[in-house]
Parts: sequence; C-alpha cells; structure tokens
Amino acid sequence: MTATPIPRTLHMSMLGIRDLSVIETPPTNRYPVQTYVLEKNDSVIRDAVLREMERGGQVYYLYNKVDTIDRKVSELQELIPEASIGFVHGQMSEIQLENTLLDFIEGQYDILVTTTIIETGVDIPNANTLFIENADHMGLSTLYQLRGRVGRSNRIAYAYLMYRPEKSISEVSEKRLEAIKGFTELGSGFKIAMRDLSIRGAGNLLGKSQSGFIDSVGFELYSQLLEEAIAKRNGNGNKRIKGNAELILQIDAYLPDTYISDQRHKIEIYKKIRQIDNRTNYEELQEELMDRFGEYPDVVAYLLEIGLVKSYFDKVFVERVERKENKITVQFEKVTQRLFLAQDYFKALSATNLKAAIAENRGLMEVVFDVRNKKDYEILEGLLIFGESLLEIKESKKTNLS
Repeated sequence: MTATPIPRTLHMSMLGIRDLSVIETPPTNRYPVQTYVLEKNDSVIRDAVLREMERGGQVYYLYNKVDTIDRKVSELQELIPEASIGFVHGQMSEIQLENTLLDFIEGQYDILVTTTIIETGVDIPNANTLFIENADHMGLSTLYQLRGRVGRSNRIAYAYLMYRPEKSISEVSEKRLEAIKGFTELGSGFKIAMRDLSIRGAGNLLGKSQSGFIDSVGFELYSQLLEEAIAKRNGNGNKRIKGNAELILQIDAYLPDTYISDQRHKIEIYKKIRQIDNRTNYEELQEELMDRFGEYPDVVAYLLEIGLVKSYFDKVFVERVERKENKITVQFEKVTQRLFLAQDYFKALSATNLKAAIAENRGLMEVVFDVRNKKDYEILEGLLIFGESLLEIKESKKTNLS
C-alpha cells in the first residue's frame, strides 16, 4: 500500500501485474494545502512566517544543502529576528536530531530549517506553513510527500514552492511544479502519480526512465541490461556504440556512511556516477555533492573520477583495465583494430605523464602503464587523459569520414 505510487509501480498495476485499489476518502476536518509556485522573495517569506506565528503555528523551511544550512539559518534570523530557528539534517547524530525535533514539537522553535529528511515519518500538526527552496530541483512525488508534512490538523496550511529569481526552469521542472500546484485537493496522491507517470514514463526495468531500487539485479548488470535494451529498441542491436570496460584498479573508491548515510541517496548517487558521460556531467555531479552533502573525502573524489574514466574507456571499446603490482594493463576489444592505428595510441599516450608500452596479446591491443611510485590521483589523472585523448582521436576520424 502506498499513498503516492512511483510511476513504475503504477504502470505495473495498470498492466495487471499488480492489483490496484483507490481510496479517495480524505481524513475528516482537513483542508487542502494552499500551494503557491513563485520566485524566492524575502518579503513573502517574512510575511508568511509572521502570519503563521500570529496564529500560534510553526514553519518548515526546506533547504537541501547541508554544507551551507547554518548560513541559511543566519539569513533567516536576520530576515525574521522575531522568530526562533532550529535546523536538522541527515549528517547530525541521532541524539542531536531527536533533541532538535523534540524541541520543535514542544514549541521552542518557530521555524525548522531542514533537508528532505522530513519527507516521511514526521507528523507535527502545529506546523502548517512550508517553504521549499529550489523546488524545481525536486521530483514530483518528493514535492507531494513534503507538502504532506503540513495540513495535518484542522487549520488551513500553506506551501510555497520557490525557485531562484530570473532562473530559466526546464520544461520537465515546470510540468512538475504546475502539477503539484494544480492538484491541491485532499486525496490527490493517485492523480499526482498519474501525472508523474506521464512526465517521467513507466520506468520499467528495460525503459530509459527506470525508477526504484536495483539491488536485486546488481548495479553493473542493471546498467548493461538497460543499455542493451535501449540500443535494441533504437534499432542498434547489432551496432554497438560503446563497450563496457571492467576496471580493477585497487583504489579505494566508494560512498562512505560518514558522508552519505541514507541508502536511497547512495543508490541515487551511484546511479548518477554510472551515468557520467562527459566532463560536464562529472563537474555538475561534483557541484551537486558539494551542495547536498558538503566537502567530500578522497574516496568519493576517486569514485567520481573512475566514473569519468570508465565513460571514456567505454566509448573507445576498452575491454578490461587491471592493476597488478606496479603495472596497469589496458586491454582493448577486437573492434578497435578498425578504429585506431598504432600511432593513435602513441599520440594519446604522449598527452599523459605516465610511462607506457604498447603490445599485442592474442590479437588484442594492450597498453601497459608503469605506475611504480605513483599516487592514486596521479594514476587516475593519467588514465583520464589517455581515455579522453583517444576519444578525441576517434571523434575526429568520424568527423573526417562524414
């Protein structure tokens, strides 16, 4: 049972794979949440907070950037000196989190600045005004769940979905915000899910808009199945546009619990890392991690860089990269015999600071890097430059042919 089914679950129900029943009767003595979509405006924020305080209520202010949340608290305190303000986020200890929420419940804070940690499981009837900053960055079901944190009593509640002034909103974000603004009546979960389905697609296992967890099939297998299915659907089943390089680098690269504790967020970020396609994606994901979770450790930096290395190696049909002692062997697929000449490999290698040798092993081209006395970041930088240079050579040949 779910109040707001994700698109894939809803689609499965509509196909008859799962049963579907709709409960449209809302709880008694509840009112629809008055929802507004607007540019971030300090005057609106101040007036709405003071109005809520005048009727003895409290306010949620959703700000989803952990590393600057204390700065946001200071800004709000300066804007509304009459209010007492607390904050919570997922990187706080359980005791800190519990104590702050209890203080908010007991009325010691007028405003609670929070991340999406309040999306589920928080029920505070006295909080009936909600601000969501950068609402255009959030999914429709997330916005709906967050809006559900207010309006849990017999008072009229207000939700303000804000985006940065003068920012150009994408078409998909605009559709989401219009949907959440339009469906304000009680019991709108099913309609929201239907709109989400139309915006995002069904998201089945072999669809391009897959949603949900992929633990059961494994991340690499899931990604491979996804790419193969899309290629087949587009009529490229026999014409591969890239490979699937296996990287064994003996470098610690992962998302530690001390950095991201929520498993759902971890899976989301791992998926985004696997979807890195170029330097722009890579840099955008770096910025997103900094904004949402703060400064990241070396193991996360290495993970991002490995994601970019793999993207380049996939596109030049590297089959396997393996590190043994002081050497890293990069083995290419047979298809590269038609793509590259020996001088192409030498040209790509000349851009790196790593010593390397080129050889042929069982009909397959190999590049062997000497990495003795090299730090992990130096190794990754060398592999990255090599892959990027080789891809540029491949693309230039394609351009010349056309």
